[in-house]
Formats: sequence, C-alpha cells, structure tokens
Amino acid sequence: MGHAAAFSFYPGKNLGACGEAGAVTTNNEGLARKVRMIRNHGQAEKYYHETEGYNGRLDAIQAGLLQVKLRKLEQWNERRRAIARRYTKLLAGANVELVLPFEPTYSKGTYHLFVVRVRNREHFRAQMLAAKVGTAIHYPLPLHLQNAYAHLCYKIGDLPITEQIASEIISLPMFPHMTEEQVEAVVCAAACAVSSTTAAA
Repeated sequence: MGHAAAFSFYPGKNLGACGEAGAVTTNNEGLARKVRMIRNHGQAEKYYHETEGYNGRLDAIQAGLLQVKLRKLEQWNERRRAIARRYTKLLAGANVELVLPFEPTYSKGTYHLFVVRVRNREHFRAQMLAAKVGTAIHYPLPLHLQNAYAHLCYKIGDLPITEQIASEIISLPMFPHMTEEQVEAVVCAAACAVSSTTAAA
C-alpha cells in the first residue's frame, strides 16, 4: 500500500502499551535507516548527528508488554467487530436516528472507536452522561481549521461537509471486554438520548 506504515501503541489503541509507543514498518532499507536516526536524536552513530531527531525509542518494558498483548490482538479485534455488529443491529432495530459507521464489503474494521453521527451532539452527550454512559469526541476541530495549518488560509465554510461531520461525530463506548449487558445499556441510553435530542431540536 505504500513505502512505510506507522502504528500507534498509545494505551487506548487496539494494541496499546502502558505509555507512549509506536512503530514504523518498511521494506526500504534507506527509509528504515532514516527512521532509526530520527527516533535516536538524529544519530547515525553515537554522538554523531546527521539530522535533527528525537528521543522516540521504544523501551524494553513497553516492547515486552506489547509482545505479550500481541498474542491476544486478533481475539480482541474479533471481539470489537462482534460488538460493532451488535451495536449496528440493535441501533438499526431501535430506529435510532444516528448515522452508523459504514464498513465496505472489501474490508473489515478493527473498531478502535465506534463513531456515530448525531444532530445536536451536545444535548445528546449530556443525556448520555445523565444515563452514566461515557462518550468522547474524536476529533472536535477539522485539520483545515487547526492553528497548525493557519498558513494554508482556510476558513470556516471552506469545507462545509467536513465541518458538519466534525460537529456531529461522537464515539460510543468500545473495548473488547464489553459485556452484552453493557452494549444493550449503551443502546438503550442512546435511543433515549436521541429521542430527547429530537424533541429538544
């Protein structure tokens, strides 16, 4: 698919360490050498820096934890898929006015997150919180409106579909150890929250 791939092992990810961690994979030796230098202060050899770099080395304790957890990854991913299927079936069956995740037939998701779209998101989120169901927003501000990209001179209204979606997305609970009862409780709370949100609109 490309020259390299980057993986995050942030604790909340499907394969998470107990702190900051990540990896780059490539079969290009030149690129691998550059990545190794960047992650190690830009050093080609100790104390000799060819480029500006960082201290991004994965320590042995994190690697050991990841190695153990890697054995469970496919099982955990399959459980996430099962939870996603259950969410989709229950939410569709409840005629809840949420836009559910789309999964094309040529791939299968690993559902790090289960993100839906809802109108009047803040009211929906408040109702979920009142029902003691946590939600999160990944991510509230689109890239083109981030200060880091102000030099590109985008403004509100330049990407209206992106901006609308960013104002509607909300993540429902998703982790591989969710029970059937927890999934049903989230769906019940979401159905009530959507009903309340629609009435408040």
